[in-house]
Amino acid sequence: GGRVRDLPGVRYQVVRGSRDTLGVANRKQSRSRYGAKKP
Repeated sequence: GGRVRDLPGVRYQVVRGSRDTLGVANRKQSRSRYGAKKP
């Protein structure tokens, strides 16, 4: 994402897809934008 990377709140939303694969596993709807694999 082209956001400011130092703000914790923003990082949580933007970086979530690349870091938390577990948190993304629950996310079945917009998984392509979060980089989650197919369930």
